[in-house]
Amino acid sequence: MGEVRKLQKKLRQIENLEIKISLTPEERFKISRKAELRSRLAELQPQRSGPQQTLGIVGDGKKEKMKRQVEDAPEAIPPQTPPASKILKGDKKFKKQASPSPAVRREETAVDAETGREDRESDQSPDPTGSSPHEQQLRQEEAEFTSLRASWEKAKFRLRPLEGHNDIVTCVVAVDNLVISGSRDTTVKVWHVPTATEQKNLGGHTGGVTCLCAPPPEYCRRLARSLSLSDKERFILSGSADCSVKIWALNIGQCVKSIYTFNSVTALCFVSMGDGYIVTGSDGGKVQVWSWQTFENCQSINSHQEAVTSIQTQGPLVFSGSAEGGVSVWENQCWDRDPLRLLHHWPGQVTGCGGGAGGRLTLSPRGDRVFLAYGQAWLKILQWRNGSTSRLTNHSSITGVTDCVHQTGGLLIGSCYDLTNGESTLNLFSLPQCRYLTSLTWPESPRMLCFATWTTGSGDHRWVTGGRSLIVWEQLSSSGRQRGDVTVRRDSRLDCCLESEGETEDDDETDGYDHDHDHDDSCDDTDGRCDGVEDGGSTSWLRCVLQ
Repeated sequence: MGEVRKLQKKLRQIENLEIKISLTPEERFKISRKAELRSRLAELQPQRSGPQQTLGIVGDGKKEKMKRQVEDAPEAIPPQTPPASKILKGDKKFKKQASPSPAVRREETAVDAETGREDRESDQSPDPTGSSPHEQQLRQEEAEFTSLRASWEKAKFRLRPLEGHNDIVTCVVAVDNLVISGSRDTTVKVWHVPTATEQKNLGGHTGGVTCLCAPPPEYCRRLARSLSLSDKERFILSGSADCSVKIWALNIGQCVKSIYTFNSVTALCFVSMGDGYIVTGSDGGKVQVWSWQTFENCQSINSHQEAVTSIQTQGPLVFSGSAEGGVSVWENQCWDRDPLRLLHHWPGQVTGCGGGAGGRLTLSPRGDRVFLAYGQAWLKILQWRNGSTSRLTNHSSITGVTDCVHQTGGLLIGSCYDLTNGESTLNLFSLPQCRYLTSLTWPESPRMLCFATWTTGSGDHRWVTGGRSLIVWEQLSSSGRQRGDVTVRRDSRLDCCLESEGETEDDDETDGYDHDHDHDDSCDDTDGRCDGVEDGGSTSWLRCVLQ
């Protein structure tokens, strides 16, 4: 058992070493041993017992599976982001719909009285099958899920690589038929998706590009008019380790504005409220706000202990996540000065995403929940109003690494990289219930560190993944004869995967084996040498990017 843990930890360290800019001879030697370590780990894995190897399933009986499925009740979340007023008033849309409030019941009774006894008797007549309305609703939802799962099991995608970067792709966004990518090679590239060709190479940063975002068209038009450019001009924001945010005009291919931030920029987003704001996160844990109208600094807050690794918006709310696993929720008040007001801060001890310096937490908010990816076999789900958490199995073994999480339409997508065999997959879950649909992979798939999605006019999916490779995924007609490049498969061990925190006896086995208190495992008993590499979880990638 101890050897398995050490091998897993060494493989995590090697994967992090491989994405460093420069390597020492000692580090190159360690990387050369990856195949040897994987082979040894593959030999030891079958010896492990089922419950330790398989996550999210406790016991073999159906009762245990049902128990896990109902730990977190399905949430009735609208398909799009709730209005700002509903978010701020704490709209309780996550309650079960089967039990209306007393006021609603009184109102319905009054309506029944007015419409007459005959209508009331008709409404209360039992279903011919003898099932209650709630049971009928459950059957309908199950039928819809079964249909959705069947359609994804037949899904076909064509993969097209976009070749041009000479280092790791750290961030991607999609604008119309364009993909914009940022890389550790200091460049921002613009790609024309239909032809899979590089359209522009935007050079100007002197450090690695760490983050990108695209302002909405109406805010682009305002800036274009102020610069005497076409109303059709689109802009992209890029953040870099060179302590700057640059604003690029895509059509003319030029940088129209550069903001010096005094700190390496590690995350950014655009807030579409009022006159618009740019929110940046730094490697020191600082969150800063910049006016879209004047590009002056509106607010600086030392909000996190370590690097801010992810910033996302939802209506008037801004969510920031950091390397130490903390999550902050902010309300944008649309003021000229200090527009962000802190609503909640949940440290890594609450989110369960801590585990050492240099981690990389990515987040994706939805209603009262925030989905968190932090480099383990789990996705965490944080109820940001009260701090309760649950977790969603994203890999059937603890050797899985989750690097990013993304939502598109009614899908939740989590990337997963298997340390044992080097295989990458995208796992698809239905929303809002977070039920597992299927997994997508392809031969020799590289580790995926960033993700973006959009849909075509016909409703088909187009995705782009970045990491060692930049790849566009184009959905093909399932009824057509064209063969897809992606393998669709289901892992039944992910079917019962949603569970509340603190339920299983193997939590330490799955989450705690590479935390700070476990430094003993950094020594390799097989050759008597110590790794000499700080294990900041499986995602020390951010620290490597900034080097």
